[in-house]
Amino acid sequence: MDGHAVVVGGGIGGLAGALALHRSGWRVTVLERAPELRELGAGLTLMSNALRGLDALGVGPAIRAHGRVDGPGGLRTRTGRWLSRVEAAGMTGQLGTTMLGIHRADLHGILRDALPPGTLRTDAEVLDVTTGPDGARVRHRRHSEPTTLAADLVVGADGLRSTVRSRLWPDAAAPVYAGATAWRAAIGWTDPLPTAVSWGPAAEFGMVPLGGGRVYWYGAVTAPAGGRAPDELAAAREHFGDWHDPVPALLAATAPEQVLRHDLYHLATPLPSYVHGRVVLLGDAAHAMTPYLGQGAAQAIEDAVTLGAACAGGPAHLDTALDRYDRERRPRTQALARASARAGRYGQQLRHPVAVAFRDTLIRLTPSAMALRQAARYADWHPPLPEPATDRSARPW
Repeated sequence: MDGHAVVVGGGIGGLAGALALHRSGWRVTVLERAPELRELGAGLTLMSNALRGLDALGVGPAIRAHGRVDGPGGLRTRTGRWLSRVEAAGMTGQLGTTMLGIHRADLHGILRDALPPGTLRTDAEVLDVTTGPDGARVRHRRHSEPTTLAADLVVGADGLRSTVRSRLWPDAAAPVYAGATAWRAAIGWTDPLPTAVSWGPAAEFGMVPLGGGRVYWYGAVTAPAGGRAPDELAAAREHFGDWHDPVPALLAATAPEQVLRHDLYHLATPLPSYVHGRVVLLGDAAHAMTPYLGQGAAQAIEDAVTLGAACAGGPAHLDTALDRYDRERRPRTQALARASARAGRYGQQLRHPVAVAFRDTLIRLTPSAMALRQAARYADWHPPLPEPATDRSARPW
């Protein structure tokens, strides 16, 4: 096989896509616009679908070594009353595994280190992408010098405001504000904590134990877009400082410089295809979704594994491979994006006291096994089999 793929974007989805293609025998170049390749952010949870995908990429054991398997958890009100509780044994029975909490930087670093030396090119700002029947070209500026790369395949993994999408999907609707802003931090914390989400009127607070004696917390509130505070930690305390324990203690253990704040955006209008010629979209560039189901990173990993499997036959069969990728990934990711938006409307964004009371009562009366079956539906994914390699130089999946 003599295929060359250029991946635009060095985030979790881009690195996972590069690793999947590399393991399928492709020569890969990753272009990242940042001067240094590093993942900003705090923590995330990986459900069984994401862990299966990472196992397929050969990094599952390293991920588990750096993360922390979640124990009991559930859903609470802002006063601490449990609405729904989930035990680890029940989660394992329904999902095939418990969830795992990990810092984004750890996941990012493991994927980066699994790639061959020389794969990554930082300080590379992509200016344009073109595609034709024989391949694609990526024009970019690196170290202030204009450069063009030819490739058999270009993967747009450059996030919510994707340059690749804007160039080749010019009619695609712009990202839409989801109506909420969120504060996040990963801090040192050694006391036992459940993985739990708490709801208040138009607000949500979550906590996830991470590996290495850390915990990730986030708080989201309904608010106009673009709001900022001189002290974001003080703003978070204003909203969540009187919530149940240990929320005030988590905020008290946080330094102001540890707090990140981001408005939540998503692609509310689905794309008609994730493929344009020899260019394919992956992760947030294709289907940026709200975070309410905790599936954003998982879907990018699924995309990456599916793309690598589809392209294992090499560039000679690329049209068929990309058609397979689009058919397998677009329905699932767009359905999950819709479900996540609905989850936000009935969860964090719900404000009216009568509606909140009705929702909370309904959740309390719902057996935990039924709630687990709903979560299992989102995590019910297994890596696809690769297309047969067309020559002996292709690596086994």
